[in-house]
This record gives sequence, structure tokens and C-alpha cells, in this order.
Amino acid sequence: MNDFAMHYGHWSWVLIMVLIASWLLYRFVAPRSWREWMGAGLVQAFIIALYAEMYGFPLTIYLLTGFLGIDLPLTGFSGHIWATLLGYGSTGAMLEMLLGGVFIVVGLVLLIRGWVQVYRANLEGRLATEGVYGLIRHPQYTGIMLAVFGQIIHWPTLITLLLFPVIIYAYVRLARREESALAARFGEAYQTYRQRLPMFFPRRQDWRGFSRALFSPHPE
Repeated sequence: MNDFAMHYGHWSWVLIMVLIASWLLYRFVAPRSWREWMGAGLVQAFIIALYAEMYGFPLTIYLLTGFLGIDLPLTGFSGHIWATLLGYGSTGAMLEMLLGGVFIVVGLVLLIRGWVQVYRANLEGRLATEGVYGLIRHPQYTGIMLAVFGQIIHWPTLITLLLFPVIIYAYVRLARREESALAARFGEAYQTYRQRLPMFFPRRQDWRGFSRALFSPHPE
């Protein structure tokens, strides 16, 4: 129980991690419209809830053990609730952390690569259709979804689990509204692009090209 208590109450770490994650979010999402700000705000709420429970106060654990009466072994316990509930132990917790980390890294890389390509396209006044935008229509939003999903695997909390579907819904709606605006701006060129590519995830035959576009040291 002492190990469990010592893991929490580090509010300085909460502040540091929230600042770093929020900087990444607003740097590479760069919201402009109120709808974009709303989506970014939901993700930031997710970030605050996540790190407040990761280093601050274990609200989810207290609710599960107290209010819901679920028996969790608090001695040596970390936030790997999936592995604990399913009885997979420390090995399951490690796999859970690695799997979540993969989704987080892929999501962040996709977010940053998408931002770079949109930035270049905006400077030239053209539609972004190269790199990851040559395989899916909304790579930045896919990146946010994957990074959030990775955190749900790695360190789930009741609040972040509730926020996850709300974030997905908000970005799906935002993507659809953006597509209407892009169709009005670029006309037939965007209509052709929209018909040619999927919205959030590449087709099965494009996965290899997607990996190259994502992790190539010299993106297009």
C-alpha cells in the first residue's frame, strides 16, 4: 500500500506533462475556427484527466475499489488497469504499455507529418495531396485518434474512457465540415481527391506505402 501511495501526489509532474502534451497539441493542430478549438479543448481535457490520475490522484482506482467494489491489488499497483482486471500481471502490463506506446508514437508522427504537409500546401495555395495526404484525407485527425486510443490502452481512467468517444465524434464532424469548405474552395479537384481516398485509415493495399510515408526520413 505504501508503494501505491508513493506513486501519486506528484502534482509538479502533472503540470510538466500537461504543459508538454498541450504544447504538442496546439503546435501541430493549430486550431483556427471555434469547432477546431472545441476539438482541441476536448483533447486537452483528456490530457489533464490522464496525467492528473497518472501522477496526482487515483480517482479511477478509488471509484473502482470503493464505489463499485472491484478488488484491485493496491500493493505495487500501477495504472495498468486492463492487465490487472484480466489477471495478466506484470507481463500483461508491459505488453499493454508497449502496445499503447506504438499507437501513441504512430499517432504523433502522423499528426506532425500531416501538419508539415498542410503547412507547405497552404504556403503555395494548393491542396495537400502528397505524403500521408496521398493515402488518407485526414491524417492529422487520425493521428489524434490513434494517440488518444494508445493512452486508453496504456493508462485508462474512467474520465478518459468517457471522453474518448466524444473526441472521435467531434473530429469526425469537424472533418466533414472541413471537406465541405474544401470542396467549395477547390471544386472538382477536391471532389476527385475525396472520391479517390478513404477518410481516416488507408486501404489494406496501401499499408506499405502508408508506412513509408509515415517513417521515411525524407517525406514528400
